[in-house]
Amino acid sequence: MQVKETRSTCPYCGVGCGVIIQSSGNQITGVKGDLQHPANFGRLCSKGSTLHLTATAEVTLQTRLLQPLQRLQRGTTPEPVTWDSALHTATTKFAQVIRDHGPDAVGFYVSGQLLTEDYYVFNKLAKGLIGTNNIDTNSRLCMSSAVAGYKKTLGADSPPASYEDLGLASTLFIAGSNAAYAHPILFRRIEDAKAANPELKIVVVDVRRTDTAEAADLFLQIQPGTDVMLFNGMLHLMLWEGWTDAAYIAAHTEGFDALKALVRDCTPDAVTSVCGIRKAELMEATRLFAQSSATLSLYCMGLNQSSAGTAKNTALINLHLATGQIGKPGTGPFSLTGQPNAMGGREVGGLANLLSAHRDLANPAHRARKARQNRGRNVPGCGRWRDQGPMDCLHQPGPEPARPGHCAPRLGARRVCSLARSLCNHRHCPLRRPAAASHYLGGEGRHGHQQRTPHLPSARGSRGTRPTR
Repeated sequence: MQVKETRSTCPYCGVGCGVIIQSSGNQITGVKGDLQHPANFGRLCSKGSTLHLTATAEVTLQTRLLQPLQRLQRGTTPEPVTWDSALHTATTKFAQVIRDHGPDAVGFYVSGQLLTEDYYVFNKLAKGLIGTNNIDTNSRLCMSSAVAGYKKTLGADSPPASYEDLGLASTLFIAGSNAAYAHPILFRRIEDAKAANPELKIVVVDVRRTDTAEAADLFLQIQPGTDVMLFNGMLHLMLWEGWTDAAYIAAHTEGFDALKALVRDCTPDAVTSVCGIRKAELMEATRLFAQSSATLSLYCMGLNQSSAGTAKNTALINLHLATGQIGKPGTGPFSLTGQPNAMGGREVGGLANLLSAHRDLANPAHRARKARQNRGRNVPGCGRWRDQGPMDCLHQPGPEPARPGHCAPRLGARRVCSLARSLCNHRHCPLRRPAAASHYLGGEGRHGHQQRTPHLPSARGSRGTRPTR
């Protein structure tokens, strides 16, 4: 039987390696790396290269559900049912709950491995048709600190770097990430960058001496929970040594004086005492970060999975803004996600507090804009349906609203396009719903909306703020 090859994506980590799935009939027989995929160029780690073993008959016959099953009564053995019957039952029960208890009685939780188009349809179903924003992706648990950190500093949850920047950086600052284990193929690219440019400096900050730390030119083994103090102490040194970019700060940020006051007491003595590192290590890490021609930071769950995760993200991003190490090749704060399309889910509104294209439910202007876009749009099934092509296109330029915060760049208009059709508001259509984004809030603060209040990262062990030097 002829072997069929299908291009796909490895589901195991956030690198998103391209794979070619080999199959014979209905059975997957092998997997290999996709040489044309820009994330891995054919490379696979031990997890990706053995992906096909999860689809062997020995595994699927034991663990995989091959058809829908239903318990007709609680406690009885599940019985096979047809797909049509299963979909009808699920739809009917779901609709009954909504009729009896309202749209907020239901919710969706989806993974970080769906296609972006799939995420969009789920969000249309929840927020547009049903009328609830009770939908979250894995980003609520996995990446919420990174999301909040980007929004509080850059104004949008959009990492300003890419894999290509690894080969353009002159300093890599890796914090709270053991990429050698968690993102192996990405780490191979780091090794390639070092081999191509021996002058590349790698700084690793972690509480453990990991395999990633073994590749570092400078390893800061800090005490657990002291990341914010370290980053604020680095900013203190940058200010003291004159290593900040005053022109960039004046042109692209706001609230920097408040940040200077915050780090006033994060002296080298205080930082080394709290973090458990030497002053020489602190000075060298700060110099490499600030004085490098291009600094790229990589960080993961060591920063995100913490009660102070947002503050850790914010404090690190502030270092980029203070030194102008952002917006240029080889620079920027680059969070490493846990699953391959967590970012894609957020781009189309995959959190309870989001709308598509990085719009916020808590922002009245954003809600009104989405409501205007959704008026008069049609869906299949309505007698007035016509093929209008991609909808929800946000190509109209317009300034972003002012955002309170610290060291926040004044971003211009964004050009983002969401590829899906909106719901119909024709009054005779059975799928008609009130204008999307205008009726499912139920008041500010519901469903985990993030508060748009000024935020400054706190420094563990600091003694408050005083006037700047």
